[in-house]
Amino acid sequence: MKSFYITDSGRVRSHNEDSVTIVKNAASEHLMIVADGMGGHRAGEVASSMVVTQIGSKFKALSTIGTKIDAVNWLKENVQEINANIIKYSEEHLESMGLGTTCVMALLTKEFLLFVNIGDSSGFVFKNGKLKKITRDHTLVNFLVETGDLSENEAVNHPKKNVLMKALGAADQCEIDIFDVETDIDAIMLCSDGLTNMLTKDQIEKVLNETEISVEDKLIKLIKKCNVRGGQDNISIAYLVKEEREA
Repeated sequence: MKSFYITDSGRVRSHNEDSVTIVKNAASEHLMIVADGMGGHRAGEVASSMVVTQIGSKFKALSTIGTKIDAVNWLKENVQEINANIIKYSEEHLESMGLGTTCVMALLTKEFLLFVNIGDSSGFVFKNGKLKKITRDHTLVNFLVETGDLSENEAVNHPKKNVLMKALGAADQCEIDIFDVETDIDAIMLCSDGLTNMLTKDQIEKVLNETEISVEDKLIKLIKKCNVRGGQDNISIAYLVKEEREA
């Protein structure tokens, strides 16, 4: 397997509130995480870093995640624990009002692939040259599209497109989405909305389909393309090629 992850502050933001990692445990199972933080006094960096550091280190220490049911329970428990930690931090640091973060994860073992999501960071699978979005954005605009109150075209440039309905740190009980995905894929990509707000799925696909450059260079190229278009937000990408060949 080949993997690479990258994060960039973009062209507008003065600092980076995203956190990203890919970790492997003793059983060569992989956990990918992208978290996009928010909050005053750089608190977003704290929240996203808590997700990536705490969950990543716990996964790395495992001999194996176990069965699919074990994995689902482990993910739910650890996300809930992080949520409580973020809320506790905000209560102890009043300057960090509004502290929170999105979180998207992908857990790949020999037997199964699970995606976890809360917020508007995205999880995709890449197969036969096509990128398919697995996760569902927890945004006000996406909710209005799903209820039929807004068309997909109207949603693209809606002034409230970044208003979140769910995030870690927003409520005592966090409701995450978990997706059970087939493992017959070529690659997995996670990203913050700094990528998907700047580039279309077709534009991302085109770069991922390039055969003459490495995984690392593909992600660097995607970051550069976002920044050329304005780089209005932090940009984070995690990419894992499941097969030995390049995706």
